[in-house]
Amino acid sequence: MGLIYWLLIGFAAGAIAKMLTPQEEKGGWASSIIIGIVGSVVGGFVAGLIGIASKGLLGSLLIATAGAFLVLFIYHRYLADKLNLPI
Repeated sequence: MGLIYWLLIGFAAGAIAKMLTPQEEKGGWASSIIIGIVGSVVGGFVAGLIGIASKGLLGSLLIATAGAFLVLFIYHRYLADKLNLPI
């Protein structure tokens, strides 16, 4: 159950972060899951440094979405021209 929960949160966070970014995002549901899972790891790390604890589904989704948005921002700002990945 934990893996399915993690994948669903990752998919939702990645999809929300893709909608919030002003750039044209390519890729389908697989890239949304990858961005969301990476974002949840980054968001959880940053939230832990700040001292914020996620409580429940909404807290996990918010932290994962913020982390995914940060990952997409860094990708588009610094790495998009160098890597040229279809995210």
